[in-house]
Amino acid sequence: MAVYKTKGVCSRSIEFEIENDTVKSVKFNGGCNGNTQGIASLVKGMKVDEVIARLKGTDCNGRGTSCPDQLARALEEAKAQ
Repeated sequence: MAVYKTKGVCSRSIEFEIENDTVKSVKFNGGCNGNTQGIASLVKGMKVDEVIARLKGTDCNGRGTSCPDQLARALEEAKAQ
């Protein structure tokens, strides 16, 4: 399980697990509960690159980022390690 400290969004962090280049689980700590649960449910079982491609750059009210964008950044960072 990896933990990513978010920046510029309501959620404080994202816990996630990757197995064989597939998202196994995601849990947002804080943020809009229904939305973050929905995102976590939708990306479970998806390939990491597909999640990144779909979510990277998603903006929330002009903040320049969002919870989905932060998840994409977390996965990119994990993939680079």
